[in-house]
Amino acid sequence: MKTIRVLQKITLLVPLVALLAGRADAQDLESIKSQADLDKVISSLDAALFDSYNRCDLEKFGTFFVDDVEFYHDQGGVTLGRENLTESVKKNICGGDVRRELVPGTLQVHHMKGYGAVEIGVHRFYHPKSKTPPGEGRFIHLWQYKDGAWKITRAISYDHHAAAK
Repeated sequence: MKTIRVLQKITLLVPLVALLAGRADAQDLESIKSQADLDKVISSLDAALFDSYNRCDLEKFGTFFVDDVEFYHDQGGVTLGRENLTESVKKNICGGDVRRELVPGTLQVHHMKGYGAVEIGVHRFYHPKSKTPPGEGRFIHLWQYKDGAWKITRAISYDHHAAAK
């Protein structure tokens, strides 16, 4: 009987420990003491964001944005609001066999005092099931740290073109 109680307690503690460990990865703004720390945090957030994008995990994808996010795309125009952005990804990306990858060596992260960080880089989009060549574009994400979470408030995706061979 004691073994069952111990197992029940462990079962209840595992999700709590996982939750706390996840929050530790997304360091709060005040605890970031160096550029390397900031780079690590934003790089990790970028990887998690686009993992959810590539897998079309729209529930997870939506958690990276504030409710009133503004997304500007040089070819698609402006998308306002998390719900509209998530719906746009569902309609235009999911099922369309698109994969996004950060181009190595292009990520830049800059501290925004009292707010969060700006992330700048180049990303490449692959279409493995079609004969469409990879595309490339530049992006800017404005990350805000608020209420214990990092979220994107503004995003700009621009300069889309065929990737160099």
